[in-house]
Amino acid sequence: MKITVISTGYVGLVTGACLAEIGNEVACIDIDENKIAILGNGGVPIHEPGLKKSLDRNRAAGRL
Repeated sequence: MKITVISTGYVGLVTGACLAEIGNEVACIDIDENKIAILGNGGVPIHEPGLKKSLDRNRAAGRL
């Protein structure tokens, strides 16, 4: 399934990562260009334990 998540904050980014973990193709969007730049460079703009590993794994798999 293809899903779009609006916002890359604590709710949106974690939700997007979880949806990608279960096999969905997820696009996360945000109006904050700084957050998008951080994500584009492989970083994480928020603190959530385990989130970076999940984002990296799902980026590599092409789901996020």
